[in-house]
Amino acid sequence: MNPDAPPAGLSAQRLLSPGQSALALSVVGFVAGAIAVDLLTGFGPSPLQWAQGGMFALIVLYLAVIGFKLAMVLGSGRSTAMRFEPGALETFPDSELPRYTVLVPLYREAAVVPGLVRRLSALDYPQEKLEILLLVEADDGETRTALAAQGLGPAFRTVVVPDTQPKTKPKACNVGLARATGELCVIFDAEDRPDPDQLRKAALAFRVLPDRVVCVQAELQYWNPWTNWLTRCFSAEYATNFSLTLHGMDRHRLAIPLGGTSNHFRIDALRDLGGWDPFNVTEDADLGIRIARRGWDVRMIVSVTEEEANSALGNWIRQRSRWIKGYLQTWLVHSRQPLKLWRELGTKKTLAIHLTLGFSTVTTLINPLMWALTLSYFVFGPQWMEPLFPPVVLYGGMFAMIAGNALMCYALMLGCLKRGLYAAVRAMLTVPLYWGLMSVAAYKAFGQLLRPSKRHYWELTVHGLDTSDEIDVDEEVVRAR
Repeated sequence: MNPDAPPAGLSAQRLLSPGQSALALSVVGFVAGAIAVDLLTGFGPSPLQWAQGGMFALIVLYLAVIGFKLAMVLGSGRSTAMRFEPGALETFPDSELPRYTVLVPLYREAAVVPGLVRRLSALDYPQEKLEILLLVEADDGETRTALAAQGLGPAFRTVVVPDTQPKTKPKACNVGLARATGELCVIFDAEDRPDPDQLRKAALAFRVLPDRVVCVQAELQYWNPWTNWLTRCFSAEYATNFSLTLHGMDRHRLAIPLGGTSNHFRIDALRDLGGWDPFNVTEDADLGIRIARRGWDVRMIVSVTEEEANSALGNWIRQRSRWIKGYLQTWLVHSRQPLKLWRELGTKKTLAIHLTLGFSTVTTLINPLMWALTLSYFVFGPQWMEPLFPPVVLYGGMFAMIAGNALMCYALMLGCLKRGLYAAVRAMLTVPLYWGLMSVAAYKAFGQLLRPSKRHYWELTVHGLDTSDEIDVDEEVVRAR
């Protein structure tokens, strides 16, 4: 397979399809024309009425996104995610385990190489059935030198990724997929700390689940939640997403947007899908949707991979803007033929995709406007706003902003309690500030999406910022309290 080539028909290489471009121009032209007609003749909706209708639509959108997220969180308790009873792994003897390929994309990760090699070497899987491909970019001599100094075991193999565009993680993963010899494969990032028995759990899951399940997603959590306020909020967000929201989506059999790591695949199915889209900067979410569109399933398994939470603001903004940019890419790609998407997935899954990838991102972009209107209401009163917005719109918006934010804070607190992050619950009272940072990242992402030179640019996340490689979690919890 060509690692630079996107999957046919579902690539983020271009921003909009011809049909999407024509639709966008038609909508803009229609609204502009209607406003012009009103200004010239007094016939039709006025600019004020257009503004009122737009605000009403935003309120409905907010309520739909909040309602969906709460439904997933509250429904997570009845998840059918696969759990493993004591002794379950012993029913799958080593002689019957499939060959496993571990793909580890690396770029400028020399600082974390020793810990990475140590953790991958500790994986509990027969060495003769394990293949660990370290995918290193051609221009990254520093990381290759660091790997060479480790005295890698027989399961390890360094694969040099050609220096071609686009220079992204999914392109590197496609290079690894082309060389993989396993029946199953998994992606791990440079800073990951997977459960040592995670490969065995995934292999057992594939053995007992039906063939249509072509991917199982492990839970992700952060090992450094107590570094600062930012890591507390980030850890609470991950806890809510991976321990509650995705479990709710698993229960309802919705299309699961995969995490960027610890997703395990049947390799034959992954190759049949064409691998990852090298032009999509959240290739994981895109692949989860493509799996669903093929009629296959993703299931959650109860096994944990720990990652390093971003503790530096600039680094966090770069990472988050890439995620948001990729969510928008994925939403636009899968919205090119909406009727086909609906026929392939049905109403429930299609709505879930729009609410998860598209509409939730749109609300992040418009949050500053809603916050400004709410603040203005309390500072200056409703008088100046009443001519602009009818009472039902004004007070509906107020309710969506205040009650919605309170409910989402509550959901994050539930995530903290689920993961035992008790000392982080108080930080959730300040989480609107964290959402403000997300809006900053969203506008950066949107700006990059509009610039062809930055559209597929992979902003590198620096790992190893927290130097405490082996954290005593109990000690850190006590200190946080």
